[in-house]
Amino acid sequence: MEAYSSFAQVYDLFMDNVPYEEWSRYLISLLKEYQVTDGTVVELGCGTGKMTRLLADAGYDMVGVDNSAEMLEIAGERQEEEERNDILYLLQDMRELELYGTVDATICTLDSLNHLPSLADVTRVFQRVFDATEPGGVFLFDMNTLYKHRKILGNEIYLYETEDVYCVWENELQDDQCTVLITLQIFSQLENGLYRRKTEYITERAYASEQIQEALKKVGFHVLGIYHADTLEPLKEDSQRMVVAARKEA
Repeated sequence: MEAYSSFAQVYDLFMDNVPYEEWSRYLISLLKEYQVTDGTVVELGCGTGKMTRLLADAGYDMVGVDNSAEMLEIAGERQEEEERNDILYLLQDMRELELYGTVDATICTLDSLNHLPSLADVTRVFQRVFDATEPGGVFLFDMNTLYKHRKILGNEIYLYETEDVYCVWENELQDDQCTVLITLQIFSQLENGLYRRKTEYITERAYASEQIQEALKKVGFHVLGIYHADTLEPLKEDSQRMVVAARKEA
């Protein structure tokens, strides 16, 4: 599974509306709430490393994992630009996660788990994370909900434009009412003024919170909470994102 290969070069441009600092504060507050105040934290699907760097700034020893070499190349460039070497980046499929030891926590944000093709794949990631987690460690992640796929994302078209790049983002809700096929038409301006067009296809699949909870329990995690977006409120019928916290009991 490798997504965002062409999109990697313009990813940060189109994610500039994501409140990374706010989300990082929320994640850090959850980590501390569940007694992970320091230690090693892995970010799955780290992309260009924005969230990874923010958690490193908060004092955690960070490992960023992504399946896109292009994304990790940019993450490495950002690290060099900031003259830092405190983050280890690994090119891995999260379903095949293999670390050099166990960690205190794992996070996975920006609906990265929704990109997996099936619940079996999601469960496989849960098992890999469980095996890599210290007893007492936690797993925090978010996912787009069925409500968002059916009522917000499905069959919508978005246009993004910068000085050098134009992108048409088209969603198509599939017959299963769970899966959204995303088609990206990316037009990048060349030095001669002409544009190069690249097409990329991405699939996102959503699940009921009960399915996710059952999958976590199946591999041995204790579910601490399933929250509405970036709060500690219970999940709602119209929640677009769910945040899940689970612990590997000591």
